[in-house]
Amino acid sequence: MHLSLLSDLNAERAARRAAVLVTDVASGEQRLVREAEVDGDPMAGELQDALRRGKSGLIEREGRQFFLTVQAPPVRVVVIGAVHISQALAPMAKGLDLDVTIIDPRTAFATPERFPDVALLAEWPDAALPDIGVDRYTAIVALTHDPKIDDPALIAALRSECFYIGALGSRKTHERRVQRLTEAGFAQADLARIHAPIGLDIGAVSPAEIAVSILAEIVANLRKERRRLA
Repeated sequence: MHLSLLSDLNAERAARRAAVLVTDVASGEQRLVREAEVDGDPMAGELQDALRRGKSGLIEREGRQFFLTVQAPPVRVVVIGAVHISQALAPMAKGLDLDVTIIDPRTAFATPERFPDVALLAEWPDAALPDIGVDRYTAIVALTHDPKIDDPALIAALRSECFYIGALGSRKTHERRVQRLTEAGFAQADLARIHAPIGLDIGAVSPAEIAVSILAEIVANLRKERRRLA
């Protein structure tokens, strides 16, 4: 690989943008296709498929073979609230190769003892999220049940391209949440992005069961386009 291609690939990785390195197997020629360039590429269909699947592989096109090396950012789950559900969710998410960050300004809850080996920020979401960056490879999970903490995170999520937004609470709680966010200027189509009550309906009761339902819903949304291709 030419150093210029490697440098460009590293720049895309640092910026959490996906890219595909296309290698002509016969000639060895290589080119980098950035995610924003995929739709206009002559191999758009194949590149889109590779990005959706998140897997590198060999393809054949017009009698020629190409190897597509897919580089996609690691999927990140940002959890608002250092609560019991978060304690159960964090290790499960790691088992799914998801990067987890916990945000909670309440220092009595956001402690390393309660969340060992987890990225933990004892800050307000509206202060922490801009530094983290919320992109299309990010899921936002609001669990504090406190509008002062959850709402700023939901506002940041709704203004982003994150692929999943979920919020804990009953339907009545969500109705009040919707009213607040509507008053903040969000349209019904925006608010429909929020999964609430959060998680798949599996009859979950315990914090661990609720964590399972949340992660199942996140994975279902993450893989939605892949299921459409099947």
